[in-house]
Amino acid sequence: MFSNPNPFQSTSQRRLAPGALVFDHRRISPKARAPGVYQNGVGDVDSPSWTAPESWAVEKEGEDPLGGQAYSSSDESVRGKSARKRRKRGTSSKALYHVRIYRANNSYHVVQCGLDVTVSQLTPQLNKKLLLDPGVEPHRLYLKERGRERVLAPTERPADIVRRRLEQAGYDIADGLDMLGADDIQFLLKFVYKSNVLGPPEEEMQFDTFDLIDLTSRSLKAVPVSLYAHAEVIVSLNLSRNPMLEIPLDFIQSCSSLKELRLSHMALKKVPQSVRHCRTLEWLDLSCNRIADLEDAGLDQIPGLSHLKLENNRMENLPYYFPRLRKLGYLNISNNKFKHIPAGVCELRSLVDLDASFNSISELPEELGQLTELDHLTIVGNRVAKIPEQCANLKNLRVLDCRRNHITDISVVCTLPKIEQLLADHNQLHALDISFGPALKQLDASHNDITQLNPVPGPLGRPYALTELNLSYAKLSTLDDLALAQLTALESLYIDHNSLRSLPESLGGLSKLKHLSCSNNHLFTLPSSLGRLQWLEVLEAHNNDLSELPMSLWNCSSLQVINVTSNVISTWNLPPGSIDLEVHATQTWGSTVSLLSDRKASSSSITGSTLPALAASLEKLYVGENSLTADSLHPLALLKELRVLNLSFNNIQQLPGSFFRNLTQLRELYLSGNTISAIPTENLQHMTKLEVLFLNGNKLQTLPREISKLVNLTVMDVGSNVLKYNISNWEYDWNWNFNTNLRYLNLSGNKRLEIKPDMNHRQSRNQQQLSDFSSLTQLRILGLMDVTIGMQTNIPEEGDDRRVRTSMADVNGMAYGIADTLGMTEHLTMIDLVSPHFRGKHDEAIFAMFGRASHIASNNRLTKFLHDNFLNLFVAELNKLRRSEGVPDAMRRSFLKLNKHLHDHLYSNSGRKMSHVSASATAQSIHDKIGASGIVLYLVDRTLYVANAGNALAVISRQGIAQLVSRKHDPFDRNETQRIRAAEGWVSPKGFVNDEIDVSRSFGFYYLLPVVNARPDIFMYDLTEMDEFVIVGNRGLWDYVSFQTAVDIARKERDPMIAAQKLRDFAICYGAEGTTMIMVIKVSDLFNRHIARDVFSSQEPVIPEEVIQSLAKAKRTAIINRDISRLEDEVPPPTGHVALVFTDIRNSTHLWEVNPGMQSAMVLHNNLLRRLLRFCGGYEVKTEGDAFMCSFPTTLSALWWCMSVQSQLLSCAWPLELLECEDGKEIRDTAGRVIARGLSLRMGIHCGTPVCEPDPVTGRMDYFGPMVNRAARVNAVAAGGQIMCSADVTKEINALILNSGPKTERSYAQPQNAIDAIQRMGVKIFPIGERKLKGLEVPEYLSVLYPADLAARHDLEAFEAAPTASGSRVQFSVEQMRELGLLCVRLETLANSRVFRPIPIRKDSIASATGQLQQPTNPPESSIVVYDDPSLYLPVMDKSSTDAHLTTVLHSLSLRIDNALTKLAFMQMSNIETQLGPQAELRNRVFDLCRPVPV
Repeated sequence: MFSNPNPFQSTSQRRLAPGALVFDHRRISPKARAPGVYQNGVGDVDSPSWTAPESWAVEKEGEDPLGGQAYSSSDESVRGKSARKRRKRGTSSKALYHVRIYRANNSYHVVQCGLDVTVSQLTPQLNKKLLLDPGVEPHRLYLKERGRERVLAPTERPADIVRRRLEQAGYDIADGLDMLGADDIQFLLKFVYKSNVLGPPEEEMQFDTFDLIDLTSRSLKAVPVSLYAHAEVIVSLNLSRNPMLEIPLDFIQSCSSLKELRLSHMALKKVPQSVRHCRTLEWLDLSCNRIADLEDAGLDQIPGLSHLKLENNRMENLPYYFPRLRKLGYLNISNNKFKHIPAGVCELRSLVDLDASFNSISELPEELGQLTELDHLTIVGNRVAKIPEQCANLKNLRVLDCRRNHITDISVVCTLPKIEQLLADHNQLHALDISFGPALKQLDASHNDITQLNPVPGPLGRPYALTELNLSYAKLSTLDDLALAQLTALESLYIDHNSLRSLPESLGGLSKLKHLSCSNNHLFTLPSSLGRLQWLEVLEAHNNDLSELPMSLWNCSSLQVINVTSNVISTWNLPPGSIDLEVHATQTWGSTVSLLSDRKASSSSITGSTLPALAASLEKLYVGENSLTADSLHPLALLKELRVLNLSFNNIQQLPGSFFRNLTQLRELYLSGNTISAIPTENLQHMTKLEVLFLNGNKLQTLPREISKLVNLTVMDVGSNVLKYNISNWEYDWNWNFNTNLRYLNLSGNKRLEIKPDMNHRQSRNQQQLSDFSSLTQLRILGLMDVTIGMQTNIPEEGDDRRVRTSMADVNGMAYGIADTLGMTEHLTMIDLVSPHFRGKHDEAIFAMFGRASHIASNNRLTKFLHDNFLNLFVAELNKLRRSEGVPDAMRRSFLKLNKHLHDHLYSNSGRKMSHVSASATAQSIHDKIGASGIVLYLVDRTLYVANAGNALAVISRQGIAQLVSRKHDPFDRNETQRIRAAEGWVSPKGFVNDEIDVSRSFGFYYLLPVVNARPDIFMYDLTEMDEFVIVGNRGLWDYVSFQTAVDIARKERDPMIAAQKLRDFAICYGAEGTTMIMVIKVSDLFNRHIARDVFSSQEPVIPEEVIQSLAKAKRTAIINRDISRLEDEVPPPTGHVALVFTDIRNSTHLWEVNPGMQSAMVLHNNLLRRLLRFCGGYEVKTEGDAFMCSFPTTLSALWWCMSVQSQLLSCAWPLELLECEDGKEIRDTAGRVIARGLSLRMGIHCGTPVCEPDPVTGRMDYFGPMVNRAARVNAVAAGGQIMCSADVTKEINALILNSGPKTERSYAQPQNAIDAIQRMGVKIFPIGERKLKGLEVPEYLSVLYPADLAARHDLEAFEAAPTASGSRVQFSVEQMRELGLLCVRLETLANSRVFRPIPIRKDSIASATGQLQQPTNPPESSIVVYDDPSLYLPVMDKSSTDAHLTTVLHSLSLRIDNALTKLAFMQMSNIETQLGPQAELRNRVFDLCRPVPV
């Protein structure tokens, strides 16, 4: 019984601990007495014939009580020489490291030792330096880190521990790792040399009950003695986060009722041997340790073990005995090192829940289908490419989470009988079959390359149960009408971020639909059938191309939220038969303006007095960035239940006089970015519930005093107006001091506003000075940038919870703007930092922001400390730089040192100047669980350095193209996941580090250090004339607005202050609710770049000027695209001498016929060409199919556009089907650079003087004549990926780009920005010579042009052969054909009432190399099962099979499958009619399904 008392060591004797002994012949307990041990009533504990129970804690003199390597914080402690060989370069074991070691009284001594010096070698020196009294009891070296304290083993190396922890925390060798250990690094770890006490005093261990014992983080090294007497009643025991805790065998045996044992976060390398003796154990938690294997754990000796948590360990395999755990139902092996699902797992037939997330699993075994009782399967964050066919046997599976893998097909699990939840986002799906099991309720297939939905008939007579479908961030261009109509139970549909241009009318048949989100598509209209959706509550359709809302929307009686921001809506009509809007508007708005002027003609007039159903339900309406005018606002008078109304960025010049009469329920009103010059005062004082009012970006000169009566107003933004009024004239004009609940007030950008004391007003003693802000005691943010402030004005001071901005919006000659919101929090969680003339230098500046977008885990005191201390630290680090170091080193060290100082500041001010890993702490300090992201931009002359930690990001606009110059630290990022795992952290399936926080790098969060650290990613960017501005924002912006959209929005505004405010307002429109902060810095001011638009003007107009003006004023009807409309205005149609460009897609006809990804690809193609036309100054004449005809006022602007298009086509997010075919596959040159990818575009340029006439239908300029014909023929000669140009174009290139020829008469008109852009890209010319063009008498001297990086295209093929369809479709794979053949054989066998099973290939034998098949060892239980080789029933297929042969095989297999399915359908129909009698409807449906489809 005493042969193995120590769970970590074979034999051990410990020093005696208090406790009486009684023996009961069955087990050893704290009261046990061993027979024959006592003589004359005195125990002889030194008798060699007896070993004390380990609960006595007896220890021999000089013996290591830790059992060697059972516990260690260093991998190298146990791996020895082999690990030292793998040590990083530059880390020398001979270097002396400084290590600070404390006494118990917090005094310390710094020792110098090498990386290989162990604790046993260091102990004599510690005894000499730290023991003041040599006669005291022996001391040991303790390590405090990560919420626990433990004794270091004699073989552990303290210096190596310091090195590894510093590296994990983000420090580099260049930072002086050997010296950092001498500093106070208690925020990371702490060494203490003290006596070997048993832990906290026993009297502190008080328990109210003994059935549920929680001893987490008590610094225990032994089980408390008080528990022994109550061991029999303990049901749950939590010993997590304790150092090297020994669980005595006698104690475990005494716990006869123990069901749950938690041993997590204990750095165990082995499972305590005593655990196997707990026969009643059902739940065992060994997570977050360092266990590499379970071979000697003996868990199979625990008969009732049903829950086993092993996540975040170092296991690569499971032990041989694992299949013996017959009752194991819940197994978590996530965040380990498994490369495959262990074979033993597939034999656990009682397994109900399996979590194998965040391993390196690339393939799931077929045997996984044996787990027929499996209910939950989680494999997030692996590399699985395929779900095996045998998973169709998982008949009890309810939840499958396979996110973030490489899976290409989920049809196997979609049809499982009990599957309810299937999460498959961030995979590689390119098609989705609408064929689901009867129980499936939620399907998330977002962030895939899905280009098509395949409607598959559902179970006969059984509707689908799907209630939530997410297809966002895919590449869908259409939604199949039939596929959508089958989902009759659908409640939530998410199809955002696709390429949809319309929605099917069958959407109205989804009668249970509650949430419809179709944002960020290209929808021109919404289906009128939406009015039938009586349960619809939320409609999200922002960022589309909608020109109007359907009338039927007024019939939706449950609709509460409509968001149609960023469209082109100009009117919203009421349905016929509703209230007389003319009469109602006259009564409500006090206006007689006709409301029907924009309404489409209707045969029935609006009569009656019935309010539409929507009027009683709608609470939130977002219609920002549309084309609404004052006349479009009258229908809003009906919406009396509105709480939120957003009309920002429309064309509203004035509000109706009674605009506020029926909007008394409003809480939030957004009117930013219009041209409103006055706020109507009628009924304004009745808006007593209004809390948020945004009026920024208008033309307001004064504000009415009625705003002072809005007693609940907390947020007021009137920035960037033209305010100029006497703020002390409170009888007539608004003054902020009367709105005492204000927390946010922004007046920035009102350059004419003066805030100064009224000298006459000061004579009165009893009246308040209205020029100060003393009444606003709750104010958190005050914006006064560019506002004139009087000398005696009392501006409130900044503090931990208040930000006041009074600077000018100019830094080192660069204009900049900032905008922010408080969101849902009442405190300051984000703070900005701007330092012009940094370090007294006129060419240096700092822009920064710190904080969190959410009020959760944020703290204003923490954020303010970062703001106040960064500059001083950064200056100090810059001054310390050595010659071999640069700015990135200083930025990294500043971030890390700032994080350390923040820790000291938080804990010293809280009365706890000590490490967060203090063993005496019974609960985590609140300071441990707060943090902040940070981003710093350091501008030196024209070099920009960006450092960020967290999710605050910076994006630069380079000629209108967004370029990310920072990195989001997302735990889902595979590189970050790898770093987290190396630091002994883990990532939960929801993407949280240690299931705690949603960011992998940050300031603060010290309880997660070093897993979450403040090491920044640093980018160095050389600014050029092409760079326009930088946008800096926190996740409140980037979670809702894409990088490119943000650049497009900001680029349209010249004032960066207005641009920042506009971005913030857009984020609010798109759903941002937390704290949002945005900064826009106009770096183009460094270059004083001014490009006049008149360079695009024509020199030889050939049509009257009034015609051109009429064209310019005419409304564009041919192109309605919200993304394009955000860009610069299109140039006027060029006339006179122009350059024409024709484009055409190579092999497009065949691509349209056979490649399903073509429609999505065309949307990408068209958007790219139209965006670049705006940037390069081109005019879109017309399109024919996929061909473009464009005109340019100059030759080089046309060349600039062509070269930009050819380069940027390579980086488009093409559909997978296109990239897998010959026409779109990726091709690289000899240097490894991509020269072809996706659609291949041929282009032709020719210049001359065509005939110019406006098209009478479209109103757009068109071009005619011989010059146009020649330009088209030049394009026809080009091959895919080539730019073919005529001799006149080549002359201009030689004159201005290559400087190899004389200037032409048109050279003076060429734009300088086009010349600079072409020179930066480089151009390669390959002369073709004179060519006779089709239909033209005079030949043309032609040349082929490429951007310099794409010149290798010329070696691919000079002129293409005749296009064929074989290169346009997705290429066949022999393996795919074999899988299809196996499906065919199974269906044919099933049609004969039998089941086909392929004979498995023999494994683990010599014959396996040849693929020898083996007969099943056990004969089938039923004769209906057929075992055979499927290749016997299939055509011959191998790698030598030609494309034509595989096509023939495909047709043959398709016919066989169709015949088998037809027979199965008739068999099913016959069975049903046998039971229920003739079913005419069923028979008609079967006949329809089986009827051949005409070709």
